[in-house]
Amino acid sequence: MTDTPGDVTLLLNAWCSGDAAALERLAPLVESELRNIARAYMRRETPGGTLQPTALVNEAYVRLIGWNAGEWQNRTHFYAVAAKMMRRVLVNHATHKQRHKRGGSRTFVSLSDARDVADERRTDVLALDEALTRLAAFDERKARLIELRFFAGLTAQEAADLLGTSLRTVNREWSLARAWLFRELSSAL
Repeated sequence: MTDTPGDVTLLLNAWCSGDAAALERLAPLVESELRNIARAYMRRETPGGTLQPTALVNEAYVRLIGWNAGEWQNRTHFYAVAAKMMRRVLVNHATHKQRHKRGGSRTFVSLSDARDVADERRTDVLALDEALTRLAAFDERKARLIELRFFAGLTAQEAADLLGTSLRTVNREWSLARAWLFRELSSAL
């Protein structure tokens, strides 16, 4: 069985309605994409990190199973939430590591995949999280857009569909959000 939008959406909603068998059928369909998201996160980590992609997927999966979503809009919505869960896991992991190291260094995340944000720069996952939280305080949609495009790896069209806006609006806001994030993270260095 392949990961088709219809299959995943139907299984997600059956699972949320209490069908335990749907979760068993859903897991193999989404596992590959969850691993891709985790690998994208982990590529941004500094070498020698203690968290592995499999652990990140497992932790996010446990959180997703316990999350009461009501009804999933579609598979894109699911992957966006999964990426958000992975971000939370990484932030919690970095915070925990920092607490245990007196004056220790933070976990770094490369922004090289966000080509226009910072070419070959590395930034701290905690600084990135703080910057996104500040952005969300005055522009929730732009913060969510960064999360969807950068962390979940969604295309501009997928993000537009999920946000319920036009592709043109997403492209314009993506450009503004990247510039804002670049400025915030550059000033933190």
